[in-house]
Amino acid sequence: MRAAVGPIRLRDRRDAGRRLAGVLSRFAGRADVVVLALPRGGVPVGFEIARALGAPLDVLVVRKLGAPGQEELAIGAIASGGIEVLDEDLVRALGVTPARLRDIETRETAELERRDRAYRGDRPPARLEGRTVIVVDDGVATGSTLFAAIGAVRQQRPAAVVAAVPVGPAGTIARLREVADDVACLGTPAPFGAVGEFYSDFGQTSDEEVRRLLSESARVPEASGIR
Repeated sequence: MRAAVGPIRLRDRRDAGRRLAGVLSRFAGRADVVVLALPRGGVPVGFEIARALGAPLDVLVVRKLGAPGQEELAIGAIASGGIEVLDEDLVRALGVTPARLRDIETRETAELERRDRAYRGDRPPARLEGRTVIVVDDGVATGSTLFAAIGAVRQQRPAAVVAAVPVGPAGTIARLREVADDVACLGTPAPFGAVGEFYSDFGQTSDEEVRRLLSESARVPEASGIR
């Protein structure tokens, strides 16, 4: 699936999800498809995709490992299932010591586990083995969280993994094509700054909205009763 390279403007995450669902329409009505959204921002996007495709929606919690003193700069990411992706070159360039890295990992692991419990509650994770898993986020920059998510999904032996993001830099999308079986992306605008620049409304998604959308999605009839 090719991405447009020209200007792109998204109203909000729900709009992005509806537009991505059109790109993913060939997966509609298939009993083997499951949509896995990265909370929090990926969930409104994934909700619209799952609803349009008639597929179940679940979450995969991924936490960015922020550089010391520059928390928005990702030096890696962790995901449910013990998956970790590190940018070794950046870790060395910033002089992050093993002890400091362990501190960051410990803090983010605790938050990952808290969020997983908060979002899913008592519901078991969706079954991924043998299924086509569409992994959704609201956009990518370095892609570290999405790479960690794909690694976590691969451990569960899916039939195929599709990465779905509204926007991302061309280089990151090209690297995603190397690790995913397919990539759905609405655009790779250049120059690329922050993901939020391409949304009219990029307000923070709350934990409550994540829980509400997951609950609402569970009530929507699916193409199949399996999960």
